[in-house]
Amino acid sequence: MNGASNQIPSGNVTQELPEEEPPESVAPYRSPLTGLPLEEQPTQRPLAIMINNAPAARPQSGLGGADIVYEVLAEGGITRLVAIYQSGGEVAKIGPIRSIRPYMIELGESYHGITVHAGASNAAFAILQRQHKDDLDEITNAGPYFWRDKSRKAPHNLYSNVAKLLEGAEKRKYAIEDLAVPSYTFRDPEDSGEGDLAKSVEVKFQLEKYRVSYVYDEESKLYKRYINGEPHKDLDTGEQLACTNVVVLATQHKVLDDVGRLAVDLDMGGEAILLQGGKVIRGNWIHKSGDVIRFIKDNVEVPFYPGKTYFNIVPNHPDFESHIKVE
Repeated sequence: MNGASNQIPSGNVTQELPEEEPPESVAPYRSPLTGLPLEEQPTQRPLAIMINNAPAARPQSGLGGADIVYEVLAEGGITRLVAIYQSGGEVAKIGPIRSIRPYMIELGESYHGITVHAGASNAAFAILQRQHKDDLDEITNAGPYFWRDKSRKAPHNLYSNVAKLLEGAEKRKYAIEDLAVPSYTFRDPEDSGEGDLAKSVEVKFQLEKYRVSYVYDEESKLYKRYINGEPHKDLDTGEQLACTNVVVLATQHKVLDDVGRLAVDLDMGGEAILLQGGKVIRGNWIHKSGDVIRFIKDNVEVPFYPGKTYFNIVPNHPDFESHIKVE
């Protein structure tokens, strides 16, 4: 016989064979930062983009495309977002983009990232220049790879995207591929997990207008993000920001000058909580040289569920509990 047939003869009658179900395809790769399946090996070097979080800068664009998002104090009680992009999703517009601080450089570099910003504090600028860091600064070295949105007022109107920034990195002869990006550990999505039941957490940084909440949605199994009780949405898509894992960690903050610039210790470790799957786990955070911040309990890393993770870094003064409300 030539070729394959779905029919077999039976006397004078031809019988139809049932169609075979195609085998379920399994994506060959996983994102090191989200644990989500990918069809192609994730080789892009991460971009660590400083996102403005002042009230006038909200709602922002493109945060939903980040694999990891950090919220950390800048000065005067305001917070800034450090968004890590690596797994390759297309995001047309990211921003508004703002300036960088030394501890934000440290966060970006922990992912082997190229830091992206518009200006820097004096201390951060000295680090970038003296240590010849791989950074893209709209003010000093990469202006053509950013743009201003005329519908918003400066300085809350500076944007870029992954494609343009990678073009800028290549122009500056930075490596744009990295096969050694630190990877988190992940649990099976069907795993019931561990911890005590907890549907939400409210995070208090310093100022009342930076009161952040994450509320667990049973249907989507995601934590939806709120600022001051209002959904935190993307400007362009209108979608509420959400993540699978929420980490809140406390560390030492020290005021450096009259402006209120801070030193934030990202090396000492300390108390932390992890919310995932509608439960809360109390443990600690650690940060070893050359690695990302990790959440541990009893000296063992606790796996995340596959998906996006938001880290919230708060002062440990007067104590950790004064900055969180878990319900």
